Amino acid sequence: MLLTEDIDNIRLIKLNRPDVRNALNLELRNALLATFRETAKNENIKVVILSGTGSAFCAGLDLKDLKTIHQKSSSENMQDSESLAELFKLIYSFHKPVIAAINGHAIAGGAGLASVCDISIMSEEARIGYTEARIGFVAALVSVFLVRQVGEKHARDLLLTARLISANEAKEIMLVNEVVKKEDVLARALTIAKQISNNSPNSLSLTKSLLATVAGLSLDDGLEYAIKLNALSRNSADLNEGVTAFLEKRAPKWQNKI
Repeated sequence: MLLTEDIDNIRLIKLNRPDVRNALNLELRNALLATFRETAKNENIKVVILSGTGSAFCAGLDLKDLKTIHQKSSSENMQDSESLAELFKLIYSFHKPVIAAINGHAIAGGAGLASVCDISIMSEEARIGYTEARIGFVAALVSVFLVRQVGEKHARDLLLTARLISANEAKEIMLVNEVVKKEDVLARALTIAKQISNNSPNSLSLTKSLLATVAGLSLDDGLEYAIKLNALSRNSADLNEGVTAFLEKRAPKWQNKI
C-alpha cells in the first residue's frame, strides 16, 4: 500500500497502488494514518514528502468503494467520512512540514491530499481537479481546506465546474508552489525538504500551528494568539541555540524536540 524511505532526516512516503492510479481505499487510508502517526513520534524525521508510484499521484477514492457507497447505512457513511476527514486534518495540522511531490494526475480525493500539504511541487504533465460533482458527489471535506488555499472565488470555480486544470494554471492560482519537469519533481521536493530541515524543529512546529490557527481568527484575536506564540518562542532552547550558533558562526545543534 505504501513505500517509505528515510533520506537523512526526510521521510519519503509513496502511495503504492499504481495499478489503480493510487486510489484511496480504506486500507491505504489507514496505512497513511498509521505512517503519519509513527512519523510524528520519530524525532529523527524533520520533513515528510508525499508522492505516488506509477503515472499518477492519486486518483481519489477507489472505484470499488464508490460503487458500493450507496449500499452503506447513514452511520457507516458518517464513519467513513469522519475517517477521511481525520486523514486530511492530520496531514494539514501535522507538526512537521509536509511536501506534496505531485508526480502525476491528482483527482478528487487525490487533489485533496495535495491541498492539505504545506508545499506542492507539480509535474508539468500532471493535471489536478476536484471532479466530485461530475458523479453526483460533493467535495465537502476538501472544500474546507481548498478555500484556505486559494480563496473562495477560485474554490467556487474549481468545485462547481469540476474541471481538471493544468499544472501552470494550478500555480497561477497558488494551488501549487512550483511546476517542474516530471523527472525533476522528487528531486526538487528533496531540495526544498533539505532546506527546511536545517531550521529549528520547534520553530517549524509553532509556525505551522500559527498558520493553521490565525486563518480563522479576527485581526485582534489573531494578534493576541501571535503575541503569545512570539513570547513562548523567546524562551525556547532552540532560540538560545540559534542565536549562539549565529554569533559563533557555526551550524546550530537543535534539540529535535517540539
